[in-house]
Amino acid sequence: MPRPSDPNRWPDLPYAAWKETRDTLHLWTQIVGKIRLKYEPWLNHSWHVPLYVTARGLTTSPIPGGARAFQIDFDFIDHLLWVRTSDGHLRQIILAPKPVADFYDEVGIALAELGLDMDITTIPSEIPDGIPFDQDRTHASYDPDHANRFWRILLSTHEVLSRFRTGFLGKVSPVHFFWGSFDLAVTRFSGRTAPLHPGGVPNLPDAVAREAYSHEVSSAGFWPGSSGPVEYAAFYSYAYPTPDGFAAASVRPAAAFFSKELGEFILPYDAVRTATDPDQSLMEFLESTYEAAANLGSWDRIGLECGLGAPGRPRLV
Repeated sequence: MPRPSDPNRWPDLPYAAWKETRDTLHLWTQIVGKIRLKYEPWLNHSWHVPLYVTARGLTTSPIPGGARAFQIDFDFIDHLLWVRTSDGHLRQIILAPKPVADFYDEVGIALAELGLDMDITTIPSEIPDGIPFDQDRTHASYDPDHANRFWRILLSTHEVLSRFRTGFLGKVSPVHFFWGSFDLAVTRFSGRTAPLHPGGVPNLPDAVAREAYSHEVSSAGFWPGSSGPVEYAAFYSYAYPTPDGFAAASVRPAAAFFSKELGEFILPYDAVRTATDPDQSLMEFLESTYEAAANLGSWDRIGLECGLGAPGRPRLV
């Protein structure tokens, strides 16, 4: 049976209306993400740095902090940032309109009061001409309603991406939120190594990009829009390396298209939000774009794939 569109699960998120909040929140998540980066040992494909979707927002998950662990959570229901330690101490910061520099200072004070260090690189990652966090008084917007809508989209997308993830036996990433590019993603791997990535991502060391793309991938996710060729929220799917014929592949649903500027398939969020069954519409996009990458890239689909998982039912072998 089709799953009817639910405006609470798939709310409207017009880019022009929430752009300033988006830009500020992007930088706030970078500050928190860089704290996790400082403490975590390197994990393949930078899997040690993302945030994760929760029932209230985004979290770092537990971070090793010496004799104890700590965790930082964005709460987009009560609009708070929580810093908690494993020995029972906590601090909270109100999420409200304020400059990035003030948020940076407040997080630093909270960590210091908990006996934790915040010695992070203050230059934003993957943003051209970014203003250092401690000097940024330009970005200072926070609309609670739009932040909450953004999180609800992440939560619904996380559900669909997680289900899509169950249909793969090979190496596959968690569903995680990358604060550098500000997107929720899941990545499947063919098992083969890939050509050396050319690098060139703004304010991201080439060594990081090359390690992230050391192996052949098909990756998909949700991105809430930015200035450039796609100034609206959208789902995306790409392959690295891009196999011959990928741009001309037939994918679903009908609203999906290949962006030459981005080198990936795009499905506007509004096309999913207004579909009769948004979850199925997104799943069609994920499956058809992956199939295009796997077929054209000669992946071992028989050895790598399985049926989608179901609650309480072990995979048949």
